[in-house]
Order: sequence, then structure tokens, then C-alpha cells
Amino acid sequence: MSALILVVDDEPDVEDLFRQQFRKELRSSRFVMDFAQSAPEALARVALAANERLILILSDINMPGMSGLDLLPRAREARPEVPVIMITAYGDEETRRKALAAGAAGLFTKPIDFPVLRSEIGRVLDSATGGP
Repeated sequence: MSALILVVDDEPDVEDLFRQQFRKELRSSRFVMDFAQSAPEALARVALAANERLILILSDINMPGMSGLDLLPRAREARPEVPVIMITAYGDEETRRKALAAGAAGLFTKPIDFPVLRSEIGRVLDSATGGP
């Protein structure tokens, strides 16, 4: 069973961007990615992924309706073993403090530094699979 990474962002082009950035990893089946365009949709996916190897949630903070910061404690409650990394266009210190205080494993600012994110995903993947 492949490791699953759930990406949550209300922007429609995010899926194409992530699929392009992680093309090599996805092609080699290092992990699979699923996408949700809202926090409620993400919570539904987390519930459905109960039997899958969900290893990481990457969530935008600023979304209409339920924000990523609202999603964070609910996702952590549903799957406490799954780290949640928040993504925001507003990387100010207050946003970072709120995200980390709410249980985020990290915070990336947009535009995303994909080499750093790739490294972080590798670390999470190794930790989840007992790799190096």
C-alpha cells in the first residue's frame, strides 16, 4: 500500500503544480497524492483514508469557509499520528505561532520552496516507513 499525502488548497491549479513538482516521485510510486479543495472535503478524505497509509497532510491556511487553522485540530484529532504542514501566502510570525501552537508540524510560505518541501516529505516518509 502506497504512502498517501493529502494536499488541501482551494486554488484549482495547485493539483497540477504539485503533480508537476513531484512527477518523479509519483511515477516511481514513492507515494501517492490526493487533493481536496476545502477543509470539509479534506476531513471527509481523512475519514475515508482510515485504512490507507496517510502519512502527511499539507494544507493552505487561507481558504473560504473553514480555514486551514480550523482544519488543523480536527485533522489531528481524527489522525493524531499524521503530521500536518501548513502553507500560507502570509508567513508572518503571528501566523507561524498560531499554526505551531495548534499542532502544525511546520509552516511553508508561498511561493513554496519545492526542494525544501521535497526534503521534508522525504523525512516524513522515512519516519513513517522506517527508512533511513
